Amino acid sequence: MGKLSPNKLIFIIAGILVLILLGTSVFIVDQTEQAVMTRFGKYTTTKGAGLHFKLPFGIDRNYTVNVTTVQTQEFGFRTTRGGSFPTYASQTAESVMLTGDLNIVDVEWIIQYRVVDPRAWTFNVNERTATIRDVSRSAINMLVGDRAIMDIMGVERSAIEDAGLVFMNDTFRGYGLGIDVIAVKLQNVTPPSGVQAAFEDVNKAMQDLERLINEGQQAYNEQIPRARGEAERMIQVAQGYATERLNRANGDVARFNAVYEEFRLAPEVTRQRLYYEMIEEVFKNEEGMTIVDRNLRNFLPLMNVQGGAR
Repeated sequence: MGKLSPNKLIFIIAGILVLILLGTSVFIVDQTEQAVMTRFGKYTTTKGAGLHFKLPFGIDRNYTVNVTTVQTQEFGFRTTRGGSFPTYASQTAESVMLTGDLNIVDVEWIIQYRVVDPRAWTFNVNERTATIRDVSRSAINMLVGDRAIMDIMGVERSAIEDAGLVFMNDTFRGYGLGIDVIAVKLQNVTPPSGVQAAFEDVNKAMQDLERLINEGQQAYNEQIPRARGEAERMIQVAQGYATERLNRANGDVARFNAVYEEFRLAPEVTRQRLYYEMIEEVFKNEEGMTIVDRNLRNFLPLMNVQGGAR
């Protein structure tokens, strides 16, 4: 240092100051980020992607926040290795819960969220990750505690996910956290290992019940239309028979009225004709029979014996 001239020393000091000035007054914001700006610790503005300038020496500070990437929090497990063959580590301390029917169930789930307000995310809450995890655990515990274990393992999974999404977003908006939860997914819902076999038997019984119900419904769908078709056919046959009988009765009535009119005009003639028609109708299928008036005199009745002597 003793060999440096005063001019060189000033030049070196000036260069160092320029480097410090440039290093503290220029910053770059990535395409996926936004920069929250403060001046003397007070918020001023939010900047988008690109090259930006600020006052040096810590007067202006920038806090970059990722606003496009969907972030994930895991509950009940941790992904220890990703890729095509991921591995997981269980975290049962936060996943074992009490159901509404006083059973124990192990629920693993994830939430996915995105930062929508970089300013609120930066300043409003100190322990952001802990707050997200605490609110999520509270929501899922509450929803699981309102339902029976078989519903949680079956038909109520989607209802829990939807209700959890709404509850978390309402809570985070109330806290001013600046995030939007876009998905809540139950990954795995299982009973504790000590009663796993019993629950598998219950599930099998429920599946058998569902199968029998479906088979019964199938048989119902096959037999009922057939029975209805047969009933409709019988009704149509009965209606046809009724129509036929009605038409015949109407014909008989019309014929009787016609005969009665003739009888009223000529009773003896009509009576004689009706008598002949009756005799003809009675004996129309008889063969080899001779009808003789019983009042006929001087007549020897003979019987025609077929195949005998003449």
